[in-house]
Amino acid sequence: MSWFESFVLGLVQGLTEFLPISSSAHLRLTAAFADWQDPGAAFTAITQIGTEAAVLIYFRKDIARIVSAWFRSLTDRSMRGDHDAKMGWLVIVGSIPIGVLGLAFQDQIEGPFRDLRLIATTLIVMGIVLGVADRMAARDEKGGRHRAGKQRKTLRELGVKDGLIYGCCQAMALVPGVSRSGATISGGLLMGYTREAAARYSFLLAVPAVLASGVFELKDAGEGHVAWGPTIFATVIAFGVGYAVIAWFMKFITTKSFMPFVIYRIVLGVLLFILVGAGALSPHAGESAG
Repeated sequence: MSWFESFVLGLVQGLTEFLPISSSAHLRLTAAFADWQDPGAAFTAITQIGTEAAVLIYFRKDIARIVSAWFRSLTDRSMRGDHDAKMGWLVIVGSIPIGVLGLAFQDQIEGPFRDLRLIATTLIVMGIVLGVADRMAARDEKGGRHRAGKQRKTLRELGVKDGLIYGCCQAMALVPGVSRSGATISGGLLMGYTREAAARYSFLLAVPAVLASGVFELKDAGEGHVAWGPTIFATVIAFGVGYAVIAWFMKFITTKSFMPFVIYRIVLGVLLFILVGAGALSPHAGESAG
């Protein structure tokens, strides 16, 4: 991998990690369209450490408060009803599905799941799901109520059941094209949470999963499967760009619809099918020989 490639891929990672359009799909597609070698799942996981570092800094006050309350709740029974302490447990609970499935389907994630036809399918299908969830949220916010006749939920109403559902949604992002933020935000909106609550928990839930994945994949870098220099460079680029995107996105969702992302996903997925169907692009374009 050249330094120019690492710069472009780091930029793509930072731009797409927190938007509901799938960073793993865009890294894969960038390599395919540029006729570069697929950066691979290990490169993706390691560069995501950069974007998650941006989450840690942007949400540092929330995270510090949650971690502190969670640790105190281990020895202080009076803290166990505290909202922040409960959030700590809910982030742990919500991280279980992706941890289990990530280990169980590691070979598929690094191989068959990177087929461009599968990516095109997930882009379209999850785009439609996000569109439906967004329209429901827009309708409810316009009327000030959700379908059960109550106000849309905040994170203070999050429980173990919803936390696990969020976690299962996040686990779907193991397939490139699904989008971690897209799946978890869609799940949150469909469960009746506000846009801001769905996005905030999505970001918090991603921290342990992505950091664990990145650390786990460091073994490939140590074995020479990942070029250290370009990968670290891409990770730094992803951090800087990712921080700016978080700040913009958190403001965007308070007043705007997700429909631009929905349209983009569907158009990109259809375009991929057309290119692959016409023979202009191989479904395995840019894949690593190994």
